This record gives sequence, structure tokens and C-alpha cells, in this order.
Amino acid sequence: MTNKLSLDIPVVLPGVPDAADACVGRLIDELQGRAGIDKVHVRPGEGSSPAQLCIHYDPDVLPLARIREITQAAGAKITERFGHVQWQVEGIGHQRRAQTVIDSLRTLPGVLEAAASAAGVVHVEFDRERLTEQSLTSALARLGVTVVAGMVKTGSGDHAGHGEPGHRHETGEDHGQEHDHPHGHGGWLGPNTELIFALACGALLGIGFAVEKLLGDAPGWLPVACYILAYIFGGFYTLREALDNLRLKRFEIDTLMLVAAAGAAALGSWMEGALLLFLFSLGHALEHYAMGRAKRAIEALAALAPDTAMVRRDGQTVEIAVEELVVGDIVQVRPNERLPADGFLVNGSSSINQAPVTGESIPVDKRPVPDAAAARIRPDTVDAVSRAFAGTINGAGAIEIEVTRRSGDSALARVVRMVSEAETRKSPTQRFTDKFERIFVPAILALVVILLFAWVVVDEPFRDSFYRAMAVLVAASPCALAIATPSAVLSGIARAARGGVLIKGGAPLEELGSLSAMAFDKTGTLTEGRPRITDVVPIDGVTDEELLAVAVAVESLSDHPLAAAIARDGRERLGAKPPLVAADLENLIGRGVRARVDGETVWIGKAEMFGTDGVPPLSGAAQAAIDRLREAGRTSMVVRRGERDLGAIGLLDTPRTGARQALQQLRGLGITRMIMISGDHKNVARAVAAEVGLDEAWGDLMPEDKVQAIRKLREQTKVAMVGDGVNDAPAMANATVGIAMGAAGSDVALETADVALMADDLMHLPFAVGLSRHTRAVIRQNVVVSLGIVAVLVPATIMGLGIGVAVAVHEGSTLLVVFNALRLLAYRTPAASQRGHCTMPGARRRSPGDGGLA
Repeated sequence: MTNKLSLDIPVVLPGVPDAADACVGRLIDELQGRAGIDKVHVRPGEGSSPAQLCIHYDPDVLPLARIREITQAAGAKITERFGHVQWQVEGIGHQRRAQTVIDSLRTLPGVLEAAASAAGVVHVEFDRERLTEQSLTSALARLGVTVVAGMVKTGSGDHAGHGEPGHRHETGEDHGQEHDHPHGHGGWLGPNTELIFALACGALLGIGFAVEKLLGDAPGWLPVACYILAYIFGGFYTLREALDNLRLKRFEIDTLMLVAAAGAAALGSWMEGALLLFLFSLGHALEHYAMGRAKRAIEALAALAPDTAMVRRDGQTVEIAVEELVVGDIVQVRPNERLPADGFLVNGSSSINQAPVTGESIPVDKRPVPDAAAARIRPDTVDAVSRAFAGTINGAGAIEIEVTRRSGDSALARVVRMVSEAETRKSPTQRFTDKFERIFVPAILALVVILLFAWVVVDEPFRDSFYRAMAVLVAASPCALAIATPSAVLSGIARAARGGVLIKGGAPLEELGSLSAMAFDKTGTLTEGRPRITDVVPIDGVTDEELLAVAVAVESLSDHPLAAAIARDGRERLGAKPPLVAADLENLIGRGVRARVDGETVWIGKAEMFGTDGVPPLSGAAQAAIDRLREAGRTSMVVRRGERDLGAIGLLDTPRTGARQALQQLRGLGITRMIMISGDHKNVARAVAAEVGLDEAWGDLMPEDKVQAIRKLREQTKVAMVGDGVNDAPAMANATVGIAMGAAGSDVALETADVALMADDLMHLPFAVGLSRHTRAVIRQNVVVSLGIVAVLVPATIMGLGIGVAVAVHEGSTLLVVFNALRLLAYRTPAASQRGHCTMPGARRRSPGDGGLA
């Protein structure tokens, strides 16, 4: 199924008047390569109507919510007309109930997409011209589903709400609590009501059986009364589910069980019918309880941030709720306290345990920023050594942090929100099982109808044929198959988030586990991303000071890692010399920058920028300087002022600590081909590749060349692209899986990637791949068990196996696949046994994925 989304370009890209703008081409590049995108094209405007961007997509593969994230990361937004909400709800305890809720919501006019998970998360995309949030909560209320908390997102990709940019309802707010539905998740007797009802059913069944078999002088109506009461307790939740399904014209497992129980009662087999309902309701309750474990693992993430913060205001220190913090507040954090907000250190030094957010296994030393004013202006460029995140744990030193994000915008809040969204996104295996069920269930119903008339062909009473048909109904119900994949995906995503890895749904989780090739960006991925100036090569009588002064003035306006290095090291070399002032910076993506200094145009960039697009070619002296730097393995930048080449600057970036070890572990996990793709000269790329242990390095690649390189690799095999999520976004979009590093400090990386490594540590990559491979194995095991049980039970019931045994095996298989999936919550990378960062005797060795909740 393919949906089409048409968006006015001035709305998607504010300030862009028509389709000829380069931003439109960049957005198309980032969308076109995605799995689930059939076609992206521009429809020209007619008359006063603006041009439109048309996206043809498969919502089962790429939900509208994911398209929203991608467009937002590209600097675009989806029109205010389309609202999207995500709620934590009560009343969904298992996958079949989640599917009922999904199907019910999709019948509402104006609902574009709906998703729900067994963990109690509901996500809806809707047309606000046809539907309101109140209509949605009312529809959920009619299903016995109560919205209790959660982030409500309505409007554009910047998470605006109620049409007001920046307005949010964050986790913890109550929505729809005016609805009182006792048969929801909690019920009259609290969250375990369903389990209590199941046990009451079992108790009444046992009493009735004891009275019937052991008390011969008891009245005949007494055991029957116990069985009837057992029917009431055991069938309460099942009846609700069956009625909802019948309204949707669906004949599901709950309906089948009720029919089978009613049939047993009609035949006078009250005890057997009560046994069926007891086992079925007990299985439901235990499944509900087990899935709650995975749900609580995610809820624990949200509970990491403290509720209050100590803030300096008006010369006094006051304690306020974290929701009241505003950007610019100075927060005081005492030793061993959790940090209440994202920000940068302005006073004090300490070691901070970042495991709850990034999964790093050892505390990270932090120190104040050298220039608070500069950090305040551009907080995204603050060095990691001065950056802090909400939910992390302070060490022994008292520190002060200036808040850069409100509580709802923190890295931790975004992770919790995105993990919750990811739970509702189906994996390829789940899409397959859904299609399988749509064919399998009608086939079983046809078989049951045939078996009902077996007495016509076989010499047996109708009672026996009816009983056999009911037994087949029970045996063939694909309960275990329905929960097999969602339970594993939920557990895998929860475990990954706890280890500092954000995986956005079942599709990237499964795909990551099936990869055989990976492509890596160089700067900031395989290297530290903190290059330093090694060579200053002036030409034609230019001094070092003149060359550096121009370069520092221009590069101070850019936030590229190479620009930051030139600005930082250049200032140190210039000392107290008065700086030049540059203006009108223009970023020439993948090539360099252009600006003006004292009325003259200045170009700084790769040698390949010169001699193209109207830029005069390099002089012989400048080209010779570049050749020498490249032969030495340096990243080189040419500086030109007006018509005069001033010289070249050579830089060197340091390979990441642990990069070689991480790549070795990836090889051990089955990643047989690893390639570095870089915009640097091929000699520089090869030098870095040799240091980290890569066999292939492709250099001299512009951003569009990286896209073509990934497409070429993808034609040969499944491939992941690992980068920073900013300059590499188009290449990541065209890979099977896009992986961004250091996402905790980058909003863009969080939005663009399919998989985000929250820490700037390549050692998290083997953890993510190993977990994904393990998850795929668990999914395969669950599917095999589910289908195997059905394949055995159906013939067995046809041959005479009783309903009670069929239900017991059936529910047992469902619990088996759920508990098998929950093993993923305890996953540890195999390398954990060989690595350790603790030096104290007896200290537990921890893998990079062992987060603060382990």
C-alpha cells in the first residue's frame, strides 16, 4: 500500500519560494533513498498555487512520523495541518489488544496513520481539519483505553502544540483522565486486576471440581454455579475484546475462545469450558505482566531526571521544578546528584557518569567552558568536555551548569520520546506475520466449517464433530505468532536505549542485524573530529601571520570541525594581534567557504574548489604546496584573498581511541566489508584507514559522490553508513541503515539517523550490531516455535486432542515466546567478558552497552 503526501514547498521549507532552490534538492536527496519511499518529485505551481513536494511512501515501512523527523532535520517542516500525538495509555496489555485499538482508530475519518504497542503507547497522525485530539481520546475511551500521560505533539516538525510553536505537553501531564473505565489496564483492583480475575476463575473451577468429584451428597446445581462464576471471571476481559473485534468485523482469537467455551457449555461440559477460559485468561494476564517488564525498562529511562533543581536567581539559590527551568538559568549540582537539565559547565570540575544517556561505562571528566559568552551564543559547538546532559550523575565535585535546553527538549527526553515512537513501528518480520495471519485465519475458519459437518461423512454424533471443530479453533489461533516479533522488538529497543543506542523501530533493528558491509565517514567518526594545525605554508611573500589572520577571521564564522580547528589553533599562534573581521559567510557544501574581509572576497577550501563554478584556478605555487601537504597525509585547505593565493594550511586529525578494536569486533560479528568514504584527498584517506585497520578507503568524494558510492554498495549487499548525521545525511538516507555517532549532543543526528549512538564512542557500534543480531535470532526462534506449535496442534486436535490440552499448549507457547524475548533485556556484548574499565579489585567488568539501568 502506497500513500501520497503533497506539501506546499513554502510551507515545508519556510523562506524558499520555489522548487529551484538547492534546499529542495537536498530534501529530495535525503528522502529519495529511504526504504519505503517509492518516489519524491516536485509538482510545478499553477497560477497562484505554489509548487508542491509530492512524497509517495509505504506507511508500513516508513511511517509519516519518520518522514516528519527527516524533513525537520533537513531544515524543513511538515505543514501545520497534520497533527500528531503520542500518548502513554492504560488499557493495552498485549499485542492483540494493541491491534484492536489500531484498527478502531483507523476507522475514524481524518486519521492518516495509527500505531500502538503492547507497552501501552499510542501514536496517531491525523488531519486537524477533520479531527481533534478530544475526538481521539473519546474514541480511545470507548475502547476502555485511558490516556494517562505522555508527550502530545500537534503541528509541525518542531513539535509545536495547539498551533503554538514550541508549546508542548511533556511526560507526566495528564490527558483524558476524566474518563473512568474500570476495565482498563488498571481496573478496579489496580494493575493486577486481570491476573486476579484469572486466579478467581481458577479457584472457582477448582472448587466446582472438588464439589462435583469429592462431595457426592452435594446438590447438583452447586458445581454448575461455581463453573458459571468461573465463566464470568475468566471471560470478562475476553468478552470485551471479542465485542470490540466484532464491531470491526474481525473474528479474532478472543472471539474463537468465547465460541469454544460457549460450545462446551452447550454440550454440558461446563468444567472443560471453565478450564479453557481459566487457562486463556491466565495466559493473557501473564503475558500482560511479562510485557510490563519491557515497558518498565523504558519508563525507568524517563525517571532518570530529577524533579527539582537548585537555581541561582536574583542573587539567591532557590529550588524549583525542572519544568520551570529556562534557557540561561544557572543550576547548582552537588556531588553525587543527578543533573536536572542539558547545558554546559560554567563553574567547577567533576567526573560525570553519563551511562544513563550515552551508555559510556566510565565517568567522563568535565571542566568549565573557556568562554561562556561564546558558548551561550552557539551552544551546539561546545566541546564535549564541557557539555552535560539531564539524567547523568555528578561525581565528587560541585558544579554549576548553564541550561541550554528546557526539560522537554533534553537529550534524555528526546530519547524517551523516540524510543516510545519506535515501539510502534513494525519490523519486516512483523509485517510478514501480519500478512500471514490475514490469509491463515480465514483458511482455518473454512476448515472449522468443514469439520462442523464431519458427522455427515464420519459415523459420529454432531456433538463430537462440534467439539473437534472448537478444539481446532483453539489450536489454530496464532496468538504466539502475533506476539512473537513485537515482544522481541520491544525488548531489543529497550535494551539498546539503556545502553546508549537509539534504534528507531523494528525495521532498522532487524536490518542492522543482517548487515555484511559498513561504510564510515572519516572526520568525527573514525577520527576524533578535533583536527589540529600542523603546517602553515604561505606563498609569494605572504607571512604566516597574514595567512592565519585571514583564515581565522573567516573560519570563526563556521561550525565545521576543520574550521573550528583553524580558528582555535590560529588564535593561539597569532597571540594578542588584533583580529580581522569577516562577514557574509557562505558555505559551499563539501568544498569550502566564501566570505568577505575588508571588502574583499575570501575563499578557503579544498584545492578542487578552485577552477570550478567560476572560481579562478590555483597558482602553481599554491598547487605545489597542496601536493606536498597531501603527500605527507595532511588534510589541506587553500586560502585566497581577492585574486591572490595566500597559501595553504595543513591539518591532521587523530584516529579515535578504540577505533581499531571496534572494527575488529565488527569483523568478529560478521561485518565482512568495511570502507571509509571521505571528502579528503585519497592519500589522507588511505593513511587514516591504515591506522584504524581498514582495507578500503575512497577519497576525493563530494557529498553527492558519497550518495552514489552508498547506492553502488547497496546494489551489491546491505550496507550501513556511519557518520555524524549532519553532512552525511543524504548518504545515510541511501544506506540500508543510517547510523549517527554522538547523537546526545546533536539534534540533527537524532532526527536523521535510523540508529543513533548517543556517545562519541565507536565501541557502542559492536554492541548495537551484536544486540541486533541476537534480536533477529530471538525473532526467528519465536516464529519457528509459534508456527511449529500450530502445525502440531491442528492435526492433533483433528485426531481427537481435547480442548483443555490444546489451550494449555497454546497459551504455553505464547508465554514461551514472550519470556524468550525478555531475555534480550539482559543482553551483554560478548566483548564484555574481555574488556573492563574498573581498576578496583572485584569490580564488575562492563560492556559499552551497560548503561545506568543495568
